[in-house]
Amino acid sequence: MASKSKELNIEDQLWETANKLRGSMDASEYRNVVLGLIFLKYVSDAFEEKRQEVLNSEFSDEVEDKDVYLADNIFWIPKEARWENILKAAKTPQIGEVIDNAMDKIEKSNESIRGVLSKNYASPDLDKSRLGEVVDLISNIQVGTKDSQEKDVLGRVYEYFLQQFASQEGKHGGEFYTPRSIVKTLVEMIQPFKGRIYDPCCGSGGMFVQSEQFVEEHQGLINDIHIFGQESNPTTWKLAKMNLAIRGIDNDLGAHQADTFTNDLHKGIRFDYILANPPFNLKEWGADKLQDDARWKYGMPPLNNGNYAWIQHIISKLTLNGKAGFVLANGALSTSNKAELAIRKGILEDDKIDAIVSLPAKMFYSVTIPVSLWFIDMDKASKGERERNGEVLFIDARNLGEMVDRTHRDFSKDDIAKIADTYHAYQGTNDQEYKDIAGFCKIAKLDEIAKNDYTLTPGRYVGLAESEEEDESYDEKMTRLTSELKEQFAESDKLQGQIKDVLKELGYEI
Repeated sequence: MASKSKELNIEDQLWETANKLRGSMDASEYRNVVLGLIFLKYVSDAFEEKRQEVLNSEFSDEVEDKDVYLADNIFWIPKEARWENILKAAKTPQIGEVIDNAMDKIEKSNESIRGVLSKNYASPDLDKSRLGEVVDLISNIQVGTKDSQEKDVLGRVYEYFLQQFASQEGKHGGEFYTPRSIVKTLVEMIQPFKGRIYDPCCGSGGMFVQSEQFVEEHQGLINDIHIFGQESNPTTWKLAKMNLAIRGIDNDLGAHQADTFTNDLHKGIRFDYILANPPFNLKEWGADKLQDDARWKYGMPPLNNGNYAWIQHIISKLTLNGKAGFVLANGALSTSNKAELAIRKGILEDDKIDAIVSLPAKMFYSVTIPVSLWFIDMDKASKGERERNGEVLFIDARNLGEMVDRTHRDFSKDDIAKIADTYHAYQGTNDQEYKDIAGFCKIAKLDEIAKNDYTLTPGRYVGLAESEEEDESYDEKMTRLTSELKEQFAESDKLQGQIKDVLKELGYEI
C-alpha cells in the first residue's frame, strides 16, 4: 500500500474531506477533480521554490522569464494560476472558476500536459465550501527543498489517493492502479538500471514511478533510464501524465491515448525492459483486424481472449537481450485451448520464459481470480549470468504476504526480497547459492515441462513443503482441536438461529 507521510499524517484527513465533494459526480470525474488539485499544488510549489532561488541570485531580474523555469524542467505558472491565488479564493463562491482558469492557463503555458488537467471545478455538482476545505488542507502539504527527503510527499499523497480510488471503484479500479507491492516485486526482479523501459498498458504509471525509485535506491543515474508507455483509456492516460509530471519523470506516452494492439504508438522501437499488468482475459482485443500481424510469431491468439496477444506483443518489443516482467491471470499458465497451448509450447521451446511466480489471493483491489507473474529473458546465456538454457524457475509465493485489511493482502519487504533473491540466485547475479525448496521453488527442465503438457503452474513443480516436527503431543493437539471445534459448533448454532429469526420476520418458517 502507499506509504503515508508520518510527519504530516494528513492523507486520511484529506481523503475524508475530499470524499465529501462527491455529490452526484461520476466516480472518474470526482477522482480527476481531487488528483488535479494535488497536481496543481505540486507544480505551484516547485515553481515557487525555483522562483525564490532566482530572486536570491544575481539573476533576480529574470524571475518572470519563462525559459528560466523550463530549462530546469519546471512548469511555468502564470501569476493568476499560482497557488497563493487559489488559496485566497478558497472561501469564496468563485473558487471553482478560479481553479478552472488556473488549470487552463497552466496547460496553455506547458505543452507536455495540454489537454490533461481536469477543468470541471465550477460544476454545480461540486460543493464549493467543501472544495475550499480541500484547498486549505492541501495547502498544508509542503514539497520541501531539493535536498529534502520529503520532496515527494505530494507524489505519495497522489499514490495514496490512487490506491483509495482503486479500492473504492472495485473492478474498474484495477484498470488504473496495480498494487505497489506487486510492482515492487516486478521491479526488484528485473532490475531496470539502464536503458529503455516500456509499459504497453501503463495505467496511471506506477511501473515507471517504482522503476525510478529503484534506480535512486541503488545509487543509479535517473538519466540512464528512458520511459515509454501507452494507455488506451483517455482518463487513465491523463492520470499517468500527471503522476509522472508530479515526480518530474520525463516520458513518452504518446501524444494521446491509443489501443496498443491496433495503434502501436511506438512501432519499430525495441526496449530493454518491459513491465506490465495487462487487462486479464480481454475478450474484444481487436483480433479481427490483426489476423496477419507480425507480432504473432508463435501463432494467432484466440479471438476471444487477449492474454496470449499481450505475451507475444511484449516479446516482440524486447531487444535481443531484453527482459520483461508482467502479470497475467492463472488461466494462461495451463489453458488447453489449442491455439494457446501451441503458442505456449513455441515460446518455451524458443527458450524465452525465464520464471513464473504464483501470487496469493486478494492481492488486487479489482479481481479475485488468482494471478501470476511471468518473466521473459531474451538471452538466458548473457554475459555475467548463469546459463539457464532449457530451464524455467517456478516460485510458489501463495503462502507469502499478510492481510492488511479484510479484503486485501500485501507483500512485506522481506517477502519481496525472498522472491527476488531466489530469482537472482537462479540467474547467478547475487552471492547466494540457489537451491530447490520443496513447496516454494524449483528449476524445471524443458523435458519435464513437456511431460506436463507445457503447463506452467508452479504448484505442479515445486511440490509440497516438508512438514515440520510438532512440539505439541497427540493428546494436547486433540484437546485443543476439540475445544476449537466446540466453539465453532456453538457459533454455527448461533448463526442458524439468527437466520431463522430473519426468515420468520419475512414470513417464512424453517
